[in-house]
Amino acid sequence: MADGSLDPAVAALLADPATYGLAPGTPVTRIDTHAAAVFLAGDRAFKVKRPVRYSYLDYGTLAAREAACRAELAVNAPFAADLYLGVVPVTRQASGALALGGAGEVVEWLVEMRRFDETTTLDHLAEAGELPEPMIDALAETVAAGHARMPAADASAWLQALARYAADDRETFRTAPDLFPPDEAARLDTATAAALHHNAGLILARGRLGLVRRCHGDLHLANVALVDGRPLPFDAIEFDPLIATGDVLYELAFLLMDLVARGRRRSACRLLNQYLLVAGRDGDLDALAALPLFLSLRAQIRAKVAVARRALTSGAAASAAAHDAMRYFRLAVAALAPPPPHLFVVSGLSGTGKTSVARAIAGRLLPLPGALVLRSDIERKRLHGVPATARLPADAYQPEVTAQVYRRLVEQARRALEAGHSVVIDAVFARPDERAALAALGVACGVAVRGVWLEAPLDVRQARVSDRRGDASDADASVAAFQEDLEIGPLDWPRVDAAGPLEGVVLRAMSALGGPW
Repeated sequence: MADGSLDPAVAALLADPATYGLAPGTPVTRIDTHAAAVFLAGDRAFKVKRPVRYSYLDYGTLAAREAACRAELAVNAPFAADLYLGVVPVTRQASGALALGGAGEVVEWLVEMRRFDETTTLDHLAEAGELPEPMIDALAETVAAGHARMPAADASAWLQALARYAADDRETFRTAPDLFPPDEAARLDTATAAALHHNAGLILARGRLGLVRRCHGDLHLANVALVDGRPLPFDAIEFDPLIATGDVLYELAFLLMDLVARGRRRSACRLLNQYLLVAGRDGDLDALAALPLFLSLRAQIRAKVAVARRALTSGAAASAAAHDAMRYFRLAVAALAPPPPHLFVVSGLSGTGKTSVARAIAGRLLPLPGALVLRSDIERKRLHGVPATARLPADAYQPEVTAQVYRRLVEQARRALEAGHSVVIDAVFARPDERAALAALGVACGVAVRGVWLEAPLDVRQARVSDRRGDASDADASVAAFQEDLEIGPLDWPRVDAAGPLEGVVLRAMSALGGPW
């Protein structure tokens, strides 16, 4: 592998504001990655490939870098056509000086992009705290829509590639014992091989369903920016279609893993749930069995990239890269050792805050990134084939329809639990037979069912349902009043006061449920 240094003359040209017609002293910002350098100047960004050769890419020749630049333009068009403007040469003029564009000998190739505020990439935003829920929901919709447009790919070839990637990761970990303890690296290698073998049939079946596709390929937080207020993926993999290939949940796992690595479990859990909702494929619940493997492989890749970044830097930058490598390595190990799944139920009348409590506790549960949240209001809308916020007529709430909704909740919970994933169910569960069905599910899956019944005065419940906007629930103040007289029968679950602020309700519910937190 070459050291990856740019031609000093090319680097100097791209660092000079005069190259872009800017006034002397105007800052030109350089951002380095292990395979490229980006120069930010005015309202433009110019990306140059490093002359590097890795096991997974080859930018070693000028022709290879030109082909990579043109491929980058093509593969990003479905995601960010308004950001990618063209491929531009660096040429040597008759005087010997270098120029951007021109008719002389081409010495390098660049991708020209429209510049965006680099502080709005999601890695920066996630460092400041959990991502806003509307942003997460928009990201889920963007990714799901992108996946729907992607062509299907060969699952068998991808499965073989995963084994090669794992072998590459193993070699990287072996060559850096100062970062990766050899005994832990060996255990990770063994666990990865076992998980690949265990999930091979599932992955091939997903391929037959067309869910292994030519995707973005490098969809981590730093490669998503807020542009005009919406999350926009950029910098898709151009150098190898096979590397960009994967199960759509493997692609999603990159974002999930990155959020978890930054301590944003709540955001990661919501992104998983919202993606599953928007994609609308029940089969994705079975595929949750492969999520620990997908998360671990993504973390292993980031650890490997961090090692490469350390080799290209020094001082504080090298130390930061080493820290990242160890952090991702630890996450890769943890992801492949998930605990047994849990089944929690958040029940109560309309307006008691079930949905808020369910979402809050889901992000605290394992396996990573958090529990699947199943909500009766959502399942009722899906049953009728309408958007979540569409209002349903009264006959959609007849007892026989409600029974069908609850059967669907139990079935979906079963699929997720059998895949090894924890579940939180958000529904009223006012009838003893509905609660009995959950108890039977727990016995069948070998999982303890733990539930809480949220309670709040009628005036509080009516105020809450009246304040809802853009929510899946159709309950209003009259429904809340009607429910006041429901006879719920014997209740084995603890009752939790849900009248106060959400934070307190969540803590009381968590205490009643008993963890693990």
